[in-house]
Amino acid sequence: MNRKTRLIIAVVLLLALFGYRQYKDREQVVVKPTPTSPAAQAKADAAASSAAPAITRRLGMLAFTPCTLAPDFGTASVEALCSKLLVPEDHAAPNGRKISLAIAWVPAKGEGLPDPMFMLAGGPGQSALESFPGIAPAFADVRKKRDIVLVDQRGTGDSNKLVCKDDKGKSAVVEEDNYSPEAARAFAARCAAKLAVTADLRLYSTSDAIQDLDAVRIAIGAEQINLMGISYGTRVAQQYAARYPAHTRTVTIDGIVPNSLILGNEHARNLESSLNSQFARCTQDKDCLAKLGNPRERLNALMTRLATDPPLVSYRDAITGEAKQEKMTPGHIAMLARMFAYAPQAAGLLPLELNEAAQGRHESLMALATLLGSTLGDQIMHGMQLSVICTEDAGEMTIDDADKDSLLGTSMITVLQAQCDAWPKGKRPDGFRKPLAGTVPVLILSGEFDPVTPPRYGDEVAKSLPKGRHLVIRGQGHNVVGIGCMPKLFASFVDGADAKKLDASCLDKVPYAKPFTGFYGWEP
Repeated sequence: MNRKTRLIIAVVLLLALFGYRQYKDREQVVVKPTPTSPAAQAKADAAASSAAPAITRRLGMLAFTPCTLAPDFGTASVEALCSKLLVPEDHAAPNGRKISLAIAWVPAKGEGLPDPMFMLAGGPGQSALESFPGIAPAFADVRKKRDIVLVDQRGTGDSNKLVCKDDKGKSAVVEEDNYSPEAARAFAARCAAKLAVTADLRLYSTSDAIQDLDAVRIAIGAEQINLMGISYGTRVAQQYAARYPAHTRTVTIDGIVPNSLILGNEHARNLESSLNSQFARCTQDKDCLAKLGNPRERLNALMTRLATDPPLVSYRDAITGEAKQEKMTPGHIAMLARMFAYAPQAAGLLPLELNEAAQGRHESLMALATLLGSTLGDQIMHGMQLSVICTEDAGEMTIDDADKDSLLGTSMITVLQAQCDAWPKGKRPDGFRKPLAGTVPVLILSGEFDPVTPPRYGDEVAKSLPKGRHLVIRGQGHNVVGIGCMPKLFASFVDGADAKKLDASCLDKVPYAKPFTGFYGWEP
């Protein structure tokens, strides 16, 4: 394994810590070796038949049995207890079709207090049960006193998941080149027709999901709950707290999506700002600039070159090592830069890779881009994502001409609008766009270089929260609750329910990530 391959694997593991990973099926939490003979099979069958029954524990009205939340790579698995709860698909018609919500309970280390912590996943379209192992260390201090409850939002994970794939088993990815509005519309129409057999796609919005969360709260017997939302999960947290303030003890929101924000409208300009700030870490360092050149200029030149003359790149699959060939397109680079910008440690690799490409060496860039492209579609339930966006955002999406020359361009808006033309839409409640207000204690977290939910969003949300506080972690990207001393601050906030009393001076010690100038890291 050469040094570039080792670096690629390291970056993959790093991205796994930031939420971009695949997981083993939760129904197959124990992997047993396959017997190699009839005698071995008989022995295994006898052992299975004599095994003790699974221990059942109750939380409120729900019975839970042991399960393992097990990622494929990158983070340790988490032992938990799992259950299901039937809820009406249409909460306005409680006698109609039911859906089963997947729930995991990660018990407190000590005797749990009566107000558990609910972790709300991002996306929209990610599974809470699948996402949690990657962020579990950030909850370690909270878990000393409180249970952690995970609910797969309807349409994700094991809660009647809404998966959209083409005939080749491939999900639609907005960053793909030549993905026309017509193709996007047809893809969505086919998927909607298929999913309509088992789901009313109008009923998988945020507003439906928060009613599910409250049903889980009631079922486990909790009068109040604490909420921790990440990215899109911050929208869920705000909507829940607004509708059920008496049952909301604290809210922590990391990578805030203001209620006023139209998802997608500002993605292109936010990414440009983040990349420029992170690239400045190289251009402002004379050694990095001398060795790698200006990464912004390198990126622009590469995108121009790929648009007219995409090279055929020979590379090795980052996981299997298989030799492959594929043409590199602007879509590969746009997706890679966007995903790497989420984590500054990964973004620090971009100047080096862009310099490699400028010298005609595209191999590791291609390996990373194809790896991300092959896994992203499996982590987001595209049908659920469309049910949320088409109901809540699509009608207000607008194309800004200023974005046309950006890295992402306007394709995201164009494709989403086309897909939503063919997707059933629910009813967005009155007041959905109103900012969260009231006296609930709220801790807002942002990363200085966040490419999708920049710190100004946190400032906006904090204005209407007299018991709110906004912390910005320097040099960081998206999802910062696990950075530095933040897990302890998070736990202290949940314990005391007072964000303004936190001593956050420890965050000043969080270091900036240096850009890679060689394939072994920082080489001045």
